[in-house]
Amino acid sequence: MTQLEAPPVRTEAQSTDAPFLLHRVRVARRRRLSDGFVRITFTGPTLDRFADPGLDQRIKLILPAADGSIDDGVFVDDWYGAWRTLPEERRPVIRTYTTRAVRAAAREVDVDLVVHEPCGPAGRFATDCREGDEIALCGPNAGCARSGGGIDFRLPASSDRVLIAGDETALPAITRILEDLPEHVRGTVLVELPRAADGAALPARPGIDVRVLARDGAECGTLLAPAVRVAAQRLIDAHRGAEPEDVDVDAGMLWEVPGDGAIPQTDGPFYAWLAGEAGVIKALRRMLVAELGVDRRSVAFMGYWRRGRAEGA
Repeated sequence: MTQLEAPPVRTEAQSTDAPFLLHRVRVARRRRLSDGFVRITFTGPTLDRFADPGLDQRIKLILPAADGSIDDGVFVDDWYGAWRTLPEERRPVIRTYTTRAVRAAAREVDVDLVVHEPCGPAGRFATDCREGDEIALCGPNAGCARSGGGIDFRLPASSDRVLIAGDETALPAITRILEDLPEHVRGTVLVELPRAADGAALPARPGIDVRVLARDGAECGTLLAPAVRVAAQRLIDAHRGAEPEDVDVDAGMLWEVPGDGAIPQTDGPFYAWLAGEAGVIKALRRMLVAELGVDRRSVAFMGYWRRGRAEGA
């Protein structure tokens, strides 16, 4: 067995047609993209079964437990249920990310991770990991005929205008969305990042105005909010919509995707996709719907993180 070959996984515990599969993988390569981002390439013997639907497909990284292990008992269909039953000292940390690239034939998956201070478990892993380090990766199953979900960018068939906005946690998803947008779509993409260099790899698209808003020490959201207002005013007409109900970001997860699982059908002036810090995203959604009259069915918004709280807290 070579250094990067992961040990065999008992795949019989997972159904061949399960929407998502848990893979035991190792770090094949680690590349520093900028001061704020690291790209990790994972390899594993079962990644030829890892599907690549594109867009903002969510996946899970399951980091080793405090003792450095990943319990074999989680490699089942109900891996999350199995994870919850583990004693705390053997329970691995789970974090949500977006696939950056999938090369199923080569059994490789790229994931871009944000690194910042103070550093959480995933940030420490991104900073300190070495070739051969082992984790688990949960992603869509190429052998499953039905979608397991995890894609929130659902452009209505009736829309050819978009407003996409987010912070650094949304950058990998926004980059992939830009790459996968239909050619006829026009609009604006706004990404607020710690530094301008963090957005250097954002792709250019004809008809899409892509702008990086560098905070350079400013508070999260301070640049994104006014930029979204200006961009929205350029895209919408004069109609005003009803004020949306309030969303309590402390009482539950901030997450709503129009259409309840189906592609939304709306005649609004544009389709908006917003992702990042929950408080900032709540304010942006309220601005679009309550103040500027955008139909709420045209706005997908995701609180990827919450200031002062770890994922799942």
